[in-house]
Amino acid sequence: METELTLSIYSDAHFMREAYKEAQKALAEDEVPVGAVVVCNNQIIARAHNLTQRLNDVTAHAEMQAITAAANYLGGKYLNECTLYVTLEPCVMCAGALHWAQIKKIVFAAADEKRGYQRLGNQILHPKTVIESGIMAEECKMLITDFFKNKRS
Repeated sequence: METELTLSIYSDAHFMREAYKEAQKALAEDEVPVGAVVVCNNQIIARAHNLTQRLNDVTAHAEMQAITAAANYLGGKYLNECTLYVTLEPCVMCAGALHWAQIKKIVFAAADEKRGYQRLGNQILHPKTVIESGIMAEECKMLITDFFKNKRS
């Protein structure tokens, strides 16, 4: 009974809301507002958001930070039993890292037509990786759109 209840409480929408909270932290730090969480066995094992400004590191994307934190938590480099929830479609760099980590599933909210990995096709990801998208897409897209609109004004 407890397992059924847990599964119904912790849906993809629940975990995407947690990723969104991370994106809001990035926004508060004047970082591009992208957030991510890694889930294993229905438990968040890593939380991250963009840190490219703070770390002065173009590779410090939310996904990269989450991959590192999850691997450290698990004590190994493979995330083949994990799901990544991220507020924006991963870029090519992050998709490549997710391939090497052999992530089981990626759930992203908003598509990134300019820099997202899908421009090159799904073959950049591990062949066993399952992809889902669109959960909270409007909210996550609006967060990023507003961020860049404010930067330009």
